[in-house]
Amino acid sequence: MFDLIYRYDPKHPAGRRPPADANEACARLEEGNRLFASTAITSTDGFRIVPVDLEDLGIAVEGGVLQQSPFAAVLGCADARAPTELIFDRACNELFVVRVAGNVLGQAPLGSIGYAVDHFADDLKAIVVLGHSGCGAVTAAVDAYVDPVGYLGLSSAHQLRGIVDSVIPAVRGAARSLEAAWGEDVKSAPGHRKALIETSVVVNAALVGHILAETFGTGEGARRVVFGVYDLATRRVHVPLSPEPGAEPVVGLVDAPRTEEEFTRFAAQVGKSGYVRRLLGR
Repeated sequence: MFDLIYRYDPKHPAGRRPPADANEACARLEEGNRLFASTAITSTDGFRIVPVDLEDLGIAVEGGVLQQSPFAAVLGCADARAPTELIFDRACNELFVVRVAGNVLGQAPLGSIGYAVDHFADDLKAIVVLGHSGCGAVTAAVDAYVDPVGYLGLSSAHQLRGIVDSVIPAVRGAARSLEAAWGEDVKSAPGHRKALIETSVVVNAALVGHILAETFGTGEGARRVVFGVYDLATRRVHVPLSPEPGAEPVVGLVDAPRTEEEFTRFAAQVGKSGYVRRLLGR
């Protein structure tokens, strides 16, 4: 048995302090994810007490309405297994969350992030793109890329086709990075589909981060645009970068590539990573 206790003590308020800068904002998200990922395995017979204020639960102390003051905007996938605030162990009013299948950019998500940037400029220290392992939208795009005939089945599903079309550029880039790293015969590897899906998830998050950095980046130190992938199995946000066969993915958030050269180098690094090597069965 494990008890997760949220405790409100008016005599000793939690007193959440907003992060001072972009680096502290990202560090707080990473630490929150570490706590979330470790909560269920900390003890088989114990508890964790989480101090909260009423405002953390969305309740204004004086019975009024809370003023929005998020320190990060997060563009994540709509997958029900990837609850953004829980993943980062954040309270109400700390994150401005936008969720859409495949964490793709369209007019509505882009406009929503733009709203946060315009209206919460003093509070907003980071913009985060959060993909996740086994993403259904990315899987559909990979299958359409590998078997174009199968794409015909989406001919009447205009909304779904729009999401798949948005992910295809990332899939194409991921496929090229795998071929560059392992040769054209990588397509015959038993784990190729799985490796292409997970590489595409990472590349898609990086690509969306790159677009957001180009659109909303405001200079060194002012606001960071970062991305990561939430692993449904380990519950950790990570990015696979290490080429060592036994190395674990880099845990945490990574700055979005700002140039085409940076993006190309990043995709190549993911394709060569030990994480992808294991998926390929090599």
